[in-house]
Amino acid sequence: MTSRSAGGPGLGDVEMYDDIAAEFEQHRPKMNAVARRLLTSDADADDAVQEAWVRLQRTDRASIDNLEAWLMTTVGRIGLNLLRSRSTRREMPLDQIAESNDPLHQPDPAIDVLLAETVGSALQIVIDTMTPAERVAYLLHDAFGFPYSEIGRVLNRTPEAARALASRGRGRIRHTDPGHIESAMPATEQSVVDAFLTAAKGGDVAALVDLLDPQIVERIAIAGQPVVEIRGAESVAGRAREFSSNYTDARSALINGWPGWIAYRDGAVYSVGALAISDGRIVRMDVVLDPARLTDFRIAAPS
Repeated sequence: MTSRSAGGPGLGDVEMYDDIAAEFEQHRPKMNAVARRLLTSDADADDAVQEAWVRLQRTDRASIDNLEAWLMTTVGRIGLNLLRSRSTRREMPLDQIAESNDPLHQPDPAIDVLLAETVGSALQIVIDTMTPAERVAYLLHDAFGFPYSEIGRVLNRTPEAARALASRGRGRIRHTDPGHIESAMPATEQSVVDAFLTAAKGGDVAALVDLLDPQIVERIAIAGQPVVEIRGAESVAGRAREFSSNYTDARSALINGWPGWIAYRDGAVYSVGALAISDGRIVRMDVVLDPARLTDFRIAAPS
């Protein structure tokens, strides 16, 4: 058989190279998901996955007992190094969080998928306050279900140390109110969000209609129900007025890098919403409403 001169140990044979490439592609979606949650950057995530492929080519496949575990550990370590590098440079990626023109970026309307992605992104600004090791331990365990033994290998620490790091990260989430953290939301968008929340709470339908694009589309994901779409400024304004009676307070927040809000009820998170704003008007609004699940995050109500 012919050989690839670029191949490393265990990858010289073309047939074996193709088999390894096929295995790698099977695990690419999960690697991408892990890298993107860790790095909140498509570009950095793609680089991390590509670097994992380069490292795999340099490794004897016969020495890897569990390829999936090896790849996830490798991507985790690469992500950790990138996070530490960012901390040293004190900068974040330009494409942080934003992945598409859809604020929720979820083609699957299942509430569990929407909730996991939206809540995670709603609290991204809090996650960004974690140390690199805390962030890796917390996300790999709580978002992806990695065992602490595997996380320990990623961090080069004991499972007990990995557990402690994840616990510290979890503590930041539970005891931090995103509304008290300075965000990067542009002032013009902030004013639209604040005006919307004020008008909704005050039951001012006319003010709401003025803030909404006539062709606005609102998606609402409610636990145990299909995603509902509401179209038109008057319909959305009416629903916003009715919905405002269900919560006690609301604060603006970044949702997946988009302007949005977190609503509270009796000291617990009640719902989250993401907005697309154009020329001072809201053209799209995506809302996730699942109080039973959202209260698990124990975020402090605004003072």
